[in-house]
Amino acid sequence: MRVSDDGSISQESHPKAYGSALTNSQITTDFCEALVELVTPPFDSADKVLEDLGNTEHFVHHYLPDDQRYWPASMPCVVRGETYIPIAQYGSSNRGQMKTVYRQGLANRYGSVMQTIAGIHFNYSFSSDFWQAYQELIAPEDTERCFIDSNYMGLTRNVLRCGWLIPYLFGASASICKSFLEDYHQNKLEEFDENTLYLPYATSLRMGDIGYQNSQEDAVGVKANYNSLCHYTHSLQAAMQTSCAEYESIGLKQDGEYQQLNTNILQIENEYYASIRPKPKLNGIDQPLEALSKNGINYIELRSLDINPLLPLGIDKPQILFLEAFLLYCLLEDSPAISTAEQFEIDNNDHMVAHQGRKPGLKLTKQGNEISLQDWGRDILDKTISVAALLGDKHEKAVQVISERLSNADLTPSATMLQMMKDDGDGFYQSINKISLQSQKDYRQQKMNKASFAKLSQLAEDSLKQQVEIEHQDSQSFDEFIAEYFAVDG
Repeated sequence: MRVSDDGSISQESHPKAYGSALTNSQITTDFCEALVELVTPPFDSADKVLEDLGNTEHFVHHYLPDDQRYWPASMPCVVRGETYIPIAQYGSSNRGQMKTVYRQGLANRYGSVMQTIAGIHFNYSFSSDFWQAYQELIAPEDTERCFIDSNYMGLTRNVLRCGWLIPYLFGASASICKSFLEDYHQNKLEEFDENTLYLPYATSLRMGDIGYQNSQEDAVGVKANYNSLCHYTHSLQAAMQTSCAEYESIGLKQDGEYQQLNTNILQIENEYYASIRPKPKLNGIDQPLEALSKNGINYIELRSLDINPLLPLGIDKPQILFLEAFLLYCLLEDSPAISTAEQFEIDNNDHMVAHQGRKPGLKLTKQGNEISLQDWGRDILDKTISVAALLGDKHEKAVQVISERLSNADLTPSATMLQMMKDDGDGFYQSINKISLQSQKDYRQQKMNKASFAKLSQLAEDSLKQQVEIEHQDSQSFDEFIAEYFAVDG
């Protein structure tokens, strides 16, 4: 999040030096004009992805006006209300308008404040060589596409089952700024100081009930079904084609201006929040669900990672190596279908760990039985260590070191952040503000990578030209464009 000197959300437009948020593949925006999204291209090693991310972060810091800086935490601060959260703008093209209207819909449905939360999406795919060898070993009679889709969906189900471990190990949002919540008593949060709310054993409030979620989804009976790719696409398609009375009351337009893309339970598939998603390869304005159905799964997107303010890039190499091993474990482990009862357990476990994950003796539910977080976590981590050995010494070492957080909760980022605040006598704002100011200073003193800066500058320049071309190519009205985009094939 770009913030002003006082830590409030910047009201300034996306810097022109970053190029077009519509067409720049590496620097764009999320919900808010001030919420910058950095995208690394696919790489085959943690070192390469971190180098690229570091260069991109340096670039955006370098071209940021002196009266702004970046807020290096998942939870924002000094939120002055809904009207001070400028919705992202993408130009006058139909594609650009659609992205903005979608965000307007999110604001009207869930409120803008919830959309100011930031996080890390960890995109991962296995190589075609791996899939070929694995299929020959496991199911040589399957088609390649069927085998890959089936196994990726199995992986996603296992991530859902034991995904509570990710916020426990990497959650870094046990406290928030009071300005984020109007009624914190309703959420049972405690006062850390006069400006900070927290829960003493929380791991990731971002992943809890104050974080981004489709709060209406249970009332209207929508839940993505991960039991096969077909189940997944059909369950989301149904939500995208079913009108919702609550959203009908908002209206499609107000004074001729679109308030949302449609009145359906989901405007588009991205509106459904989930900790993991199967993703297709997209070209242009492809619809993701359609591309998934036609072309299959290209990679998976893990979405449950907080930004760690204690790390210069928000994530580091041991964490990436751990996640690689964990996802391989989730692929190799048996993965039966998820029943309605198990889905309830999954949701409850996620909520418990987000809010109370470090509480001594915490019990979770597994297949109808109570089990301690420690015992279940140890089972998962022991298997992940075994799998990490297949990937090499560095992966094995990373998993072993991070696994120590299970037996010693004080080593988790959430506990470390809270302890630092207590030791320094700081609240959430003061603590993150110090890190933000130090980060700004460090990047200003850092020597730039000229080749990387030249590449990113060229990318920005090209993206601005692309946006103009797209705007000139439009031949339909926005009404026609939207009608055609959402037309259901007979």
